Amino acid sequence: MKNVEITIRAYEASTDLETLSAIWFAASLLAHPFIGEERLREQRVLIETKYLPEAETFVACRAGEPVGFVSLLDNFIGGLFVAPGQQGHGIGRTLVAHALKLKGELLLEVYTGNVQALRFYEALGFEELSRRAQDDEGLPFENAQLRLKA
Repeated sequence: MKNVEITIRAYEASTDLETLSAIWFAASLLAHPFIGEERLREQRVLIETKYLPEAETFVACRAGEPVGFVSLLDNFIGGLFVAPGQQGHGIGRTLVAHALKLKGELLLEVYTGNVQALRFYEALGFEELSRRAQDDEGLPFENAQLRLKA
């Protein structure tokens, strides 16, 4: 793949919703197979109707096309997703750097079963604060809370 510059812009609901939802779903199927496709399809509805509309979201673009995004609730990363075919090209790092510059400190939770994401965040310097055995819906998917300071 050619080295195309990554640009970051604010989320535009009228043009980005479907694309970001598709990125979220494809990346979630890869990163969270332990959750199951049916549950991910249910969560996708919430992504479209609640989480994207309520969060402060920034979109990473390559050649003008959305390839990833980060959604913030104050300084908490509610979601960081990169299209599967675009992963490994610095897009996630660029989105985290953008969010950190804006907020000065970032918090997030990550499924510990998503080993690739856990390693990614640790490589960026995030420190683990705690773990809990269940996710937000009370299901047995362990989460780690992480923090990064500028």
